[in-house]
Amino acid sequence: MSFPRPSAGPGPLADHVRKGRVYQSPLASTGVLQIEDWARDDLPDFLWPILLLELEGNEAARRFIAWQRDVQQDVVDLAEARFVAECLDGRLTSLERLTDRVPTAKQIIRSRALEHGLLPDRVTRALGSYFHRPAEWLISEEVQPPGRRDIDLLASAVLSVLKDGHREALIKCMFIWSAVQAGTLSTSQQTIDLLAPYPTELSTRDAADSVIRAMWGSHRSLLTHDDPNYFRTAIQWARMFWGTNSITTGCFRKRETEEPNVNQHDVPATEGANSDYYPPPTAFPDGTKRYRGFVLDVLSSYAEALETAPSELHQPERQEVNAGLVFRAGRELAVALGYPDLWCEEHGSHITRTLAETRIILQWMTTQDLSIYERYKDYGAGKAKLYTRILDEIPEDARSSAFLDGVRELRKLSHNDESIDYRVVDTRDSFSGKSLRSMAEGAELLDLYRHVYQMASGTTHGEWWSIENNAMERCLNVLHRGHLIPSLHLNVGGNAEFAWAWVQQFYSIVRLSMNALGTDPEVVESIFAWVSDESDGESDEPDAAPYGK
Repeated sequence: MSFPRPSAGPGPLADHVRKGRVYQSPLASTGVLQIEDWARDDLPDFLWPILLLELEGNEAARRFIAWQRDVQQDVVDLAEARFVAECLDGRLTSLERLTDRVPTAKQIIRSRALEHGLLPDRVTRALGSYFHRPAEWLISEEVQPPGRRDIDLLASAVLSVLKDGHREALIKCMFIWSAVQAGTLSTSQQTIDLLAPYPTELSTRDAADSVIRAMWGSHRSLLTHDDPNYFRTAIQWARMFWGTNSITTGCFRKRETEEPNVNQHDVPATEGANSDYYPPPTAFPDGTKRYRGFVLDVLSSYAEALETAPSELHQPERQEVNAGLVFRAGRELAVALGYPDLWCEEHGSHITRTLAETRIILQWMTTQDLSIYERYKDYGAGKAKLYTRILDEIPEDARSSAFLDGVRELRKLSHNDESIDYRVVDTRDSFSGKSLRSMAEGAELLDLYRHVYQMASGTTHGEWWSIENNAMERCLNVLHRGHLIPSLHLNVGGNAEFAWAWVQQFYSIVRLSMNALGTDPEVVESIFAWVSDESDGESDEPDAAPYGK
């Protein structure tokens, strides 16, 4: 395969191929490279062996191999050997595929699994906490919510297979061992020699682990090439797995590891309740102190509403982008409300512009296909790559240790691979290919753009790399797939009517976002009940926003 020649011209992306205002590495520009997420789409399908190896150690893989051999021998006359070998690759959906063709194999598979000790109580209880899982007949337990020990096992099992490359290779080697025992494996002699003593030969184990993971990925791509819908059931199950985790377990923030006795859901939604987490404002005109506390409470309630209602963890981009944009605007506003010197047109124009921009983008996104949210994130990650390349132009003698640390952090935000440069750099003016004015017009917010946004000064683009770095954090609950959640940690830095206008606009943005996400209305109303209940029963809810419904 030949690679396109770089055509970007001089500059930090000189080694890229340019198509219009989009820049790609030569490999990415071929269209052949496909980046898959095995943890998202495939890990849930291997839940059975993953749980067993976590509970009983890597040696349990030997019992899986023996189970494969016995099942193959038991069904040798019932189905073609290659098909049976493919169906004993450790996947739950593969067992379902086998028993769809050979119904009597259910009893064989289960009895042999019990015989080899592959279904201990803790494994079956953890499996039994999921509805609509493939091969439900494998265990006899009825579906029931997971207990603390079940959640601990699930979390440690998922974390281990994601962090331990050897554990991952053992899981992915299931299809190879099955093919070997069926006599259907076809590969080079060099590979056979490398895998023959695996996994006991420690001197070659790391190399074998890498080869196994690569073979697994190639084999998966081949199956998908032959049948694009081959893993459709597995992906449906993955969506169910991650979605169930969002209901049965909560998000976990870094600050909860630092303050183990703090649970943000136990904190009342009042200004005083947030005083331990947010630095106090320096000074306020009479009657304006509540503005800042109100916005912080709205942010906390917004995050709680998203995390209380079921989440789409399989494709979390829409919620992540909504939450990121809302938290970016709210965080800037909260800091500005803590410094009354900013409550004027000159010093607070960046807040005015940010609020208007956020409202336009969120409302415009609701008129587009859901893929727009992933495009938004990819656009920001590409810019992080570009800025890193530009910073590489700084002379060596001008680079301090702090500068180099900053470059490394920026490079991480591009979410590019160290070996394979696949991150696309899009230098168009916006993630949508449209100007903000065009988006405002499409969202019927042209007056907001013309009367507010254009007149405001300052520059705050809201690119995803910046939002992810400042307004979001990684959920530390491994059963949530490391999705991004709003950060409740505020990094800190007096026309009262001007400031209250900001609050009004922000509150309308929060309600717009929850409507766009389809957040459970009962959850929203329950969590935001304090807005109307504060101040001795007198409503504290801001007036409707002046632009748009």
